[in-house]
Amino acid sequence: MIVTFCGHADFSSTRQMEERLLSLLSNIIGDSSAELYLSHYGAFDQFAHHCGKIYKRSHPHTDLLCITPYITDSYHKKYIFTRSCDYDGFIYPPIEHVPYKFAILHCNQWMVRQADFVIAYINHDWGGAYQTYRYAVKMGKSILNLGTFSP
Repeated sequence: MIVTFCGHADFSSTRQMEERLLSLLSNIIGDSSAELYLSHYGAFDQFAHHCGKIYKRSHPHTDLLCITPYITDSYHKKYIFTRSCDYDGFIYPPIEHVPYKFAILHCNQWMVRQADFVIAYINHDWGGAYQTYRYAVKMGKSILNLGTFSP
């Protein structure tokens, strides 16, 4: 099973939200093996990664995979090499033909297409997280929004 995440960069984590996400992961994944597809840009991405690490402690059959939109040397030095111990692996989706400024959008869309389940934190209708959420809806993905927005 593949679970991916999308959420606003201005997310503020709480202990209650952490418990909710960990419970949700247990309910979705159960005793199956899983891959968590993670980004690393904003506060919700960091929160999802944090919860993924906690979840993995009691579910070692879970892999934390960083999905990276760029393959430049400077990007890898800044994000990949310095954080390699935080993930079980890195994936660069087949988006090399996409202009640099659209790479994150296309990377997010690729993650949604691969996912069996999308966990979101959306509380307003603008920005990249919202675009990714709308794409997941359009693709007919199973989605749970931890935020307050409802279309």
